[in-house]
Amino acid sequence: MAILESIQEIVWGPVTILLLFATGLYYTIRLKGIQLKLGKSFQYMLEKEEGHGDVSTFASLCTALAATIGTGSIVGVATALKVGGPGALFWMWISAILGMATKYAECVLAVKFRIKDDKGQMAGGPMYYIENGLGKKFKWLAVLFAFFGTFTALLGCGTFPQVNAIAESVSSAFHISVPIVGAVITILVAVVVFGGITSISKVAEFIVPIMAILYIGGCVIALILNASLIPEAFSRIFHAAFQPYAMGGGIAGTVIISVMTAMRTGVARGVYTNEAGLGSAPIVVAAAQTNSPVRQGLVSMIGVFLTTLIICTMTGLVILTSGLLETTNLDGSILTNTAFQNALPGNIGLYIVSIGLVFFAFTTIIGWCYYGERCVVYLANGTKLVKPFRILYIICIAAAPYLSLQAIWTLADITNALMAFPNLIGLLLLSPVVIKETNAFFADLKQKENA
Repeated sequence: MAILESIQEIVWGPVTILLLFATGLYYTIRLKGIQLKLGKSFQYMLEKEEGHGDVSTFASLCTALAATIGTGSIVGVATALKVGGPGALFWMWISAILGMATKYAECVLAVKFRIKDDKGQMAGGPMYYIENGLGKKFKWLAVLFAFFGTFTALLGCGTFPQVNAIAESVSSAFHISVPIVGAVITILVAVVVFGGITSISKVAEFIVPIMAILYIGGCVIALILNASLIPEAFSRIFHAAFQPYAMGGGIAGTVIISVMTAMRTGVARGVYTNEAGLGSAPIVVAAAQTNSPVRQGLVSMIGVFLTTLIICTMTGLVILTSGLLETTNLDGSILTNTAFQNALPGNIGLYIVSIGLVFFAFTTIIGWCYYGERCVVYLANGTKLVKPFRILYIICIAAAPYLSLQAIWTLADITNALMAFPNLIGLLLLSPVVIKETNAFFADLKQKENA
């Protein structure tokens, strides 16, 4: 565990944080605040567009959301607050605001440089836009991303944190044994993922909107009941973001958590929740039925807005207004569960978190299986290894409930950073393409509006 923590500190050190911030800030400036076009994003999300692709624009967004609205939005926020203090939430916000521009850019490139695989399905993502956009001399960078993407799917975001969180939450709320929960998850995931992207997107398109509405609704009620404590919670967030924060109760003795720890934890968890800069969402965005890279990029920004700025913020506020952060040793899903249970009457809060976590984490699992297999398709130059990958993925899921929470989150943070590096380098080098596509799209749109 000490080795993993040392690696985590290195890969999530100043260089990674600076690269994430710099990429988001660069695109925000060069694209003239593309985040302000969020109204257009929602408009295009609701409009049906005809184009080449395997799934609808809305289905691709739901699948991308399925892979992000998971344990990061529920367990990840609790873990971030426990490790980095309330200030970690502030840095999650900053990473999300800048990350919207990053997510837009990577999804524009995903549609721009996508290809068809040997079975006629769309294949895209950082490995393809790095190689096809920058040329063969950068193929090594594309291979590096695909390798880390496969690794992340199997050992990071896709399997261990999700399954472990489901098992822990269900066991705590419904007193069902971990082996039974693990077996049920494994069987259900196997049924869905062997149906491919069509099956995965249909499940995501059905589950994600319903569970997001129910979870947000529960958060709103909890915060209304504790409305008088919200101003103090915001004050603590902003103060702890720039000042050392004394955490009592959560760790033996009193630990002074530095501003850098809050920043590192917030950015790492922010990237985990919205995956902006990670390069994962562009893999499924490439399958969208669209003829416009910019239009799809705008729709994809919604994912960052919903996951981090809405759902994570609400989760964080419910925890902070509960007073449990400093007064208990609770962590992860149990901390979130208890905070909601204290805020809402009866066991309503417990069920909202537990059921929401189960469905969110489940959709994350199936979404990341698709990400991983697309990386394998690139590395194998064909679909011949897709089935073996799915089998290996199922095996990892079966083993996940028996691993420790701290080790799981540390490993997930490491694999995220390793994925982000080649993708961010590719994004910066391909920025002229994104800027050119964006300017041309909005110039054409303005001309049509004035006609």
